[in-house]
Amino acid sequence: MAAVRVRQHVNPLGKKYQTPASPQDLEKIYAKPNQPLHLDIGCAKGQFLVNMAQIELNWNFLGLEIREPLVVEANKLRSELGLTNLHYLFCNVNNSLHSVFSSLPPGSLQRVTIQFPDPWFKTRHAKRRVVQPELVAELANYLAVGGVVFLQSDMEFVAVEMRDRFAAHPAYQKVGTEEWLAENPLPVPTEREIGTQKKGEPVYRALFVRREVLNEG
Repeated sequence: MAAVRVRQHVNPLGKKYQTPASPQDLEKIYAKPNQPLHLDIGCAKGQFLVNMAQIELNWNFLGLEIREPLVVEANKLRSELGLTNLHYLFCNVNNSLHSVFSSLPPGSLQRVTIQFPDPWFKTRHAKRRVVQPELVAELANYLAVGGVVFLQSDMEFVAVEMRDRFAAHPAYQKVGTEEWLAENPLPVPTEREIGTQKKGEPVYRALFVRREVLNEG
């Protein structure tokens, strides 16, 4: 993929990012729209999903990214590779889930990944972090019962915040009794994950399953 000059940090609360994405007709995006869908939130350059889409041909993959130049390049690469089960969308996930998934057939979304999101270290910038309680709640509206959410970060405070916010919602059940997963349950690591492990630094991972909640909806 050609190098793209793009800002490393984008403030999701900025005016430019307050317009929700346009409604998406997923049946026209994928060659086989009835396959289960994997959503990767904050997909960056999209290489993780490129690798996943080539391994799991019986899944569809959707990457959401707030930095538009990265999305343009990722979709260009997808087209060059002829991957009809992969698509990238420029949006701010914290205000676009409804428009993106409003026409999604029930039960389609079966896997969500949020990997190494921007930590926004300063306390006054905490509202800029992607995993807000509102996002956790809205994802529960679309994720199929039995579907999974996989979280990971190399920043422990970010991983703790993400894990605790999903654990606090009744629709999600944490997998395992250990504080963190020892291994990535997916067949493909991200570039950041590989780099972190090469440096001998820890990666903090958690997996949740969408459970059925009585009196839901």
